[in-house]
Amino acid sequence: MQDAGITVFLGIEGLKIHAKLTLIKAGKLGFACVSTGNFHEGNAKTYTDITLMTANKSIVKEVEDVFSFIQKPYLTFGFKKLLISPLTLRESIKSLINNEIKNAKKKKAAFIKCKLNHVTDVEIIKKLHEAAAAGVKIELIVRGSCSIITGKTDAASNIIVKGIIDRYLEHSRIFIFCNSGKEKYFFGSADWIARNFDSRVEALVPVTDEKIQQELKMIVEYGLKDNQKARIVDGTGRNQIILDNRTPFRSQEELYKYYSQLLMSPSELEPAPQ
Repeated sequence: MQDAGITVFLGIEGLKIHAKLTLIKAGKLGFACVSTGNFHEGNAKTYTDITLMTANKSIVKEVEDVFSFIQKPYLTFGFKKLLISPLTLRESIKSLINNEIKNAKKKKAAFIKCKLNHVTDVEIIKKLHEAAAAGVKIELIVRGSCSIITGKTDAASNIIVKGIIDRYLEHSRIFIFCNSGKEKYFFGSADWIARNFDSRVEALVPVTDEKIQQELKMIVEYGLKDNQKARIVDGTGRNQIILDNRTPFRSQEELYKYYSQLLMSPSELEPAPQ
């Protein structure tokens, strides 16, 4: 790559660069891509990922700051939009959970809905159990490793964890926080594992566009609704498939239908009915 004239930065010793970021600038203009997966044709055929392409000046500036941090980690950066590890991600997630705890104690609406690959970070799991004990409804779709044990206590009954194993590898990370009805949405590269918080460069991006928010929520809700390929993750290791008397619903198949129809008539990005 260097022989071809590409500038290559080797990154920060001890920090794996796992963030999926692209920055394109032309003079004062620029746009950024923040993704949950790599730009790889092989992955695109078998992984479920999402990417935001934006010209939002604040986000573009902060994406540029991530590249500057990789090159010059001794400088100070003030991230207000992006959640970046190892700088701000852990405390930001804890703050978002604490906000749900506060609202639940005030008898306000409070929930957390997330879709991610792994949940094993002890500090975050303790915070989730604290939230559940306060009355926060927590619904998670976790494809891989999950260290949460549900249903053993009244508090844990507020936590539902499901995992989907189907034709495509579930890879997107989506985070939705109730925030008293003014829902906050994020997605990006980071799972809730210690290494993602502490020893990797990761990025989550906030989503404020209502149509994109609806689409993200649709993806999560479809996964929670799945009664064909979803399994119950409860710490027992049984991984029981969720089969019930409802109309059969296979989330990957339904999402595939939705996006196939969208390709045929892309004029309006309207999520399918829940």
